[in-house]
Amino acid sequence: MYKMIAIDVDDTIINDQKVVTPKTQQALEQAIAKGVHVTLATGRMYASAQAIARQIGMNVPLITYQGSLVKNLIDGHVLYERSVPQEAARQILKYSDEHNLHLQLYVDDQLYVREDNEKTQSYAGLSKIPYIVEPDYSKLIDLPNNKMLIIDDPAYLDEVAADLRAIVGDQVHITKSKPHFLEIMHLEGTKGHALSHLAAHFGCDLSEVIAIGDAWNDREMLEVAGLGVAMGNAVPALKEIADEITLSNNEDGVAHIIQKYILQS
Repeated sequence: MYKMIAIDVDDTIINDQKVVTPKTQQALEQAIAKGVHVTLATGRMYASAQAIARQIGMNVPLITYQGSLVKNLIDGHVLYERSVPQEAARQILKYSDEHNLHLQLYVDDQLYVREDNEKTQSYAGLSKIPYIVEPDYSKLIDLPNNKMLIIDDPAYLDEVAADLRAIVGDQVHITKSKPHFLEIMHLEGTKGHALSHLAAHFGCDLSEVIAIGDAWNDREMLEVAGLGVAMGNAVPALKEIADEITLSNNEDGVAHIIQKYILQS
């Protein structure tokens, strides 16, 4: 019944040790061998996501930057791309300057930061990607940005999100990938939009798609997929809208779903 699976990365396909377990790896390989299209749907950059995809043995386009970029793993061909509108990007930069926020930019699949600080180093370590220090964002702000990311205390980011929605909410999509990561994309730069586009590319009806995630930024893809699955470790709000709740990322929740709906069907 299901011909395609889209899986979030952090706290979903990888466990708390930041690895794909052998059990999950095997389930993914078996699903691919059975002809199922298996892709990642992540807020990460393409440069970061592709390393995990190659480990698993994927050969399909990846959904990255929360859905702002769908790019083929084999030849690097871009299937779908959205950038933060220029005027909105300028307003977000102005707000960040006024509130002394740690703002990161993503241009041509490169991570740009204004200073090499603890937040920068922690983020780069998590994503396993290099970064470029550019103190003068005026050189970058009018270039296509797949997303903009603010790192801060979770409660404070809720206030920032409310402010930004009031300023540019009609131009961008604002979500959290982790409690301390606030991410801003084009309105159509969501995992739901990207998954719909990729399913059509493969000739799959959305009813034939499984989407698995743990965070609120996975909401759109769980809503459009035929089977929306929340991890056992997912945020409560995502569990409420999911069709099914699987085991946690430390209990091979992804493998459990693949066994149940793909390998035993």
